[in-house]
Amino acid sequence: MSTGFFPVDKIAYEGPSSTNPLAFQHYNPDEIVMGKRMEDHLRFAAAYWHSFAWPGGDPFGGQTFDRPWFGDDMAKAKLKADVAFDMFTALGVPYYCFHDADVRPEMNNFADNTKALNEIVEVFAKKQEETGVKLLWGTANLFTHRRFMGGASTNPDPDVFAFSAATIKTCMDATMRLGGENYVLWGGREGYETLLNTNLGQEDAQMGRMLNMVVEYKHKIGFKGDILVEPKPQEPSKHQYDYDTATVYGFLKRHGLENEVKMNLEQGHAILAGHSFEHEIATACALGIFGSIDMNRNDYQSGWDTDQFPNNVPEVAQCYYHILKNGGFKNGGTNFDAKLRRQSLDAEDLLIGHIGGMDVCARGLKAAAAVIEDGTYDSFLEERYAGWQGDEAQKMLGGDYSLDEIAEYVEKSDVNPAPKSGKQEYLENLWNRFV
Repeated sequence: MSTGFFPVDKIAYEGPSSTNPLAFQHYNPDEIVMGKRMEDHLRFAAAYWHSFAWPGGDPFGGQTFDRPWFGDDMAKAKLKADVAFDMFTALGVPYYCFHDADVRPEMNNFADNTKALNEIVEVFAKKQEETGVKLLWGTANLFTHRRFMGGASTNPDPDVFAFSAATIKTCMDATMRLGGENYVLWGGREGYETLLNTNLGQEDAQMGRMLNMVVEYKHKIGFKGDILVEPKPQEPSKHQYDYDTATVYGFLKRHGLENEVKMNLEQGHAILAGHSFEHEIATACALGIFGSIDMNRNDYQSGWDTDQFPNNVPEVAQCYYHILKNGGFKNGGTNFDAKLRRQSLDAEDLLIGHIGGMDVCARGLKAAAAVIEDGTYDSFLEERYAGWQGDEAQKMLGGDYSLDEIAEYVEKSDVNPAPKSGKQEYLENLWNRFV
């Protein structure tokens, strides 16, 4: 039964000519793209934290939202769940995601936190059964409470490490109970503010042990989903250890986890690391660790993670190009880790933000599919690297030639390569045909 918080119960697809802000113009879940339903390609999820737990603050100002479910008690938590599932069903998203602290009150101790979480999990289980909405992933909030100010797994206090490990265990149990398809770890405080009080080697060892325990527990309980790490370079810490995809891959290799853990990538975090979102996705695909995405955007003129809803179709199209070329999502999906602007106070604003984001992703997906089906772009890439299919190139790449043997080959064959155009402007114009 609807709580009546939102002005409509269901968002319909009305097509590109529609001017209704509470309707989809481009997201048609049943539209076939490259032989597959659009809904099954995109696997949309809504984030519990930004939509229902965030009060509208920013680094310089406090709460602007006044929601009827705000408050630290179980009755308010259950009302929040009612409103959340109203939104999920109105939007028609097949999935949602949450942190433990988003859905339960902060209690006096670990035992009471666990009891409160388990009570809400049973509420969620019933709502999932009633609505058909599923859990894309769960995670633990190990960064907001003051106990985590020096890190969670990387904290100098082993009691904080133990509290964090226990909390992760309860959140993995909750994710398993709800049929979650992934479990995410995001180290919001896993880094340092100053090297003056930091032992890097010690903290790396602690973080590696924590992630190994997570993987061990996954196998112990028979969890079939992926373990995902979400990289972030800075904010709030001066430097966070999970800086970007390449850094995390080095960490995984160092701790023997490269075949056990994949990436949950966010556009806002990519920008803070000095990368594009498509760079992070392409890197993860190339390394064989791509898992899922948090879809949002940053304000390019702000120095923090602004988590705005996506609105740039060309950027989004290049992201989905790499995802499609990698075979699409397996267990992962497109989670809207996005929040309203602090002046967007109305209930309908929550729906409108998601509607616009879903439409942008739909347009990006179709553009990426059109680029692939056209074949011109892929043919260009294949031709650009075609020389590597030759015998001598294959020997160099395969390790058949040593450095001095290559030098001998270059001298004997009088190798003197002429530069070739990279055709960037042509490729930019080519992509613009499709977006």
